[in-house]
Amino acid sequence: MVSRVKTSGKQMEAIASNTAGIDIGSEEHYVAVDSDSSERPVRSFGCYTPDLEEMARWLLECGVKTVAMESTGVYWIPVYQVLEQHGLEVMLVDARHVKHVPGRKTDVCDCQWLQQLLSYGLLRGCFIPPAEVQPVREYWRQRASHIESISREILHMQKALEQMNVQLHKVLRDITGVTGMKIIRAIVSGERRPLVLAAMREPGCKKSESEIMKALSGNYREEHIFALTQALELYDVLHEKVVDCDKRVEQCLCTFASKADPATMPPKKSKRGSRRKNQPHFDLEKHLYRITGVDLTAIDGIESLTAQTVVAELGFDLSDFATEKHLCSWLALSPEHRITGGKVKTRRTRKSANRVATALRLAAQSLHSSKTALGAFFRRIKAKKGTPKAITATARKLACLIYRMLRYGMEYVDLGQREYENRYQEQEHKLLQKRAAALGYTLTPLPNGGVS
Repeated sequence: MVSRVKTSGKQMEAIASNTAGIDIGSEEHYVAVDSDSSERPVRSFGCYTPDLEEMARWLLECGVKTVAMESTGVYWIPVYQVLEQHGLEVMLVDARHVKHVPGRKTDVCDCQWLQQLLSYGLLRGCFIPPAEVQPVREYWRQRASHIESISREILHMQKALEQMNVQLHKVLRDITGVTGMKIIRAIVSGERRPLVLAAMREPGCKKSESEIMKALSGNYREEHIFALTQALELYDVLHEKVVDCDKRVEQCLCTFASKADPATMPPKKSKRGSRRKNQPHFDLEKHLYRITGVDLTAIDGIESLTAQTVVAELGFDLSDFATEKHLCSWLALSPEHRITGGKVKTRRTRKSANRVATALRLAAQSLHSSKTALGAFFRRIKAKKGTPKAITATARKLACLIYRMLRYGMEYVDLGQREYENRYQEQEHKLLQKRAAALGYTLTPLPNGGVS
């Protein structure tokens, strides 16, 4: 317990009462309430569940209604859940927004500072998806973690093959394809003859059987076979875990209310019938269409995996974001203007590890060669400001389109590359006319379509 209370003269008038601040730690949490609410306004509690239950009861005894805490690692999650279960309003705040006054950095001062800022109305809570969406988010994040681990094991297999001078990756585009996995499993099972291994080649392979046989003539050392075997076993186990995650995600999606009939879903843009790698083991597109009432995959560059990432992280209703600009700012896809002394110091977007922003950036990058309006937009920005800014600008446009579809139920219609370019030229023509008129000139159209 902590009985020492450090007070300071308040120069601002509190606009919120019954508030508390919590400094989150790995082993101990410091809690501060208003000095009028308790004889000991600062107390410390352990990290065990009984301690958190005692913390919630003490806050209720002090008449606290709103609690502020920093988003410290994952330590805040148990505290957040227990306090919410007791009916308290919990505000999770970004640690960058509540930096303490220099020279007063202690756990006691931190919790008092949070409580003071909350009472003054100077804190903004972080976005947290609805409770019914949080299980889907956790399952989807766990699935993404398994996919990353699978890619790491693929590199381990390739390393073991390289050490044996089995140049499989040079004759096959993907060693985890049908041909590659047949050969790897045969090697692990004890087959060493290049002729037999090369005979496992699928008809669709570009390289000939003789060339594949030459690449498989390696030095099969026992220690490298052992490393290849373990990497293959982990590869198979992780794929099983991905299937388990897919089952859990599907179960959660089936519990949500329907907004549209899956039978009315527009036909898929891709005619490919076989399942692609990393795709879920169920029809994710139909589930998303049924739940959201819109087809997010109709947007060029947005596939079912990207759409599921957006839904799992943001939910089905984006009403927590007042406008699409608020969403883009939260995703760190908007310029962060820093102006001082009347001069703009920087307009760069701030760094962020947001999963939705990362997925949208990858989707934007895939539009590089797309013959669509979004592809034309990407190439125009790229020619003007470079590829990194083009990716960010296109990702922001994708975020705006997703916001309009989820929030207002709009449908996306691609104008096409030619229509986009025509509209852009008309816009530039009007801008030139406006500038010429301001300088006292008049633009005259030329026979070849230009102006003079």
